[in-house]
Amino acid sequence: MKFSVTVTLKTDVLDPQGKVVENTLVDMGMKNLKNVRQGKYFQIDIDESDQSTAEKKIDEMCYKLLVNLIIEDYKINKI
Repeated sequence: MKFSVTVTLKTDVLDPQGKVVENTLVDMGMKNLKNVRQGKYFQIDIDESDQSTAEKKIDEMCYKLLVNLIIEDYKINKI
């Protein structure tokens, strides 16, 4: 079973890398940009037949290693 995990900074956390990308795109002529935020993407293939159990294990991975819960949010999707 495959899942994707998208990790983004919480909305109230400054994103300096996203700001650099945004400024560079504006300098390249993309003047209609409002905001750019950067994040992380994980694609995880897990050997589990029960979707609920698999999602719990992916959530545990996020909690223990993949996500800094103080400053980041995450979303799990089945692929």
